[in-house]
Amino acid sequence: MVSRASRPYIDASVPVLREHGLAITRTFYRNMFAEHPELTNLFNMGNQANGVQQQSLASAVFAYAANIDNAQALQPVVKRIVHKHASVGIRAEHYPIVGRHLLGAIQETLGDAATAPLLAAWDEAYGELADALIAAERELYAQAGTEAGALRAMKVTGVERQSEDVLSYTLAAGDGQALPAFKPGQYVSVAVSFADGSRQLRQYSLSDTPLASHLRISVKREAGNAQAPAGQVSNWLHENVKADDLLHITHPFGDFAPDVASIDPVVLLSAGVGITPMVSALNHIARVNPARHVIFSHAARDASHHAHQADIAAAQKRMPNLRVVSFHETLLADAPAGTHAGLMEVSRLPSWPRTETNVYLCGPLGFMREQWRALITAGVPAARLHREVFGPELLDHLG
Repeated sequence: MVSRASRPYIDASVPVLREHGLAITRTFYRNMFAEHPELTNLFNMGNQANGVQQQSLASAVFAYAANIDNAQALQPVVKRIVHKHASVGIRAEHYPIVGRHLLGAIQETLGDAATAPLLAAWDEAYGELADALIAAERELYAQAGTEAGALRAMKVTGVERQSEDVLSYTLAAGDGQALPAFKPGQYVSVAVSFADGSRQLRQYSLSDTPLASHLRISVKREAGNAQAPAGQVSNWLHENVKADDLLHITHPFGDFAPDVASIDPVVLLSAGVGITPMVSALNHIARVNPARHVIFSHAARDASHHAHQADIAAAQKRMPNLRVVSFHETLLADAPAGTHAGLMEVSRLPSWPRTETNVYLCGPLGFMREQWRALITAGVPAARLHREVFGPELLDHLG
């Protein structure tokens, strides 16, 4: 907890961060990358280009300032950040670099308003946060039995088209060692080195049940548009990777973990490529508890963009209490049975014990916000709702 002397300056920073947060984070990234270009290998430069990363950091800094004494509110945010940091190999020595450039960006953006006491307060607050993250990341690396930034070569044993824009890659251990354990819902980072010497890491959810024989990831090809560049890594994977190639991945991380162990009913809702962690959970339940009551609902543009239909069909054959409901914005003739036209609507899902059942969400931000509101309105307690998010939307619940 920050000192009593520093607290008023942190409190006073809240309206300032609301107004200038994005300018501060843009300045921060610009200056840090200019002095440490090697760090571009750790950051998603696609998100730099479209502004998502700057907005995410601005939201995080504001949320931290507004909730600095509310450990309960910050805990899930910190936990998710720790897993994301571990997946890209953040180390303790990175934190002083970030802290120096963050304080420098505050000073550069605010000018005379960045008084010495204000900067000292933020130095103290950042130091406390950094210490907490370093300790949590050290513990997570130890639990995983890996070192920060460690990559493992995996042999691609199969490439399968799951939809118009999604390919799955089946991976086997290239070194003959046992595969890492993971929980359905977790992801690995894939490292790709390009001809210009740059390297980028991207996170992809594991899309099959944990097995001793293989891992599987599913990658959506990001075509890009006027607001965002094409996905550098996803396009490279789609265009270049084939059977017998090697992919370098990290240990699995991530704190989004649908309940796959209990016998209680469960609801899995997804849209777009958000289906991948849900399919991992579904396949695991089909293997270990096929009698479990499960509602599995997915929203897609149309049948050609509905990934992992074969996995769902296989689960239906094994799970007598699985109820599958699909929603396609454009309903084509080849849509799976039980598909509705339009966007997902909670009112069109099968009924379930609203107050006693966990509901898991994964998909685009707009989808998750809309379903969250609809589920709350339908009587599902917020404590029963869980979602997989990475960007600024993680902070929606913080004021």
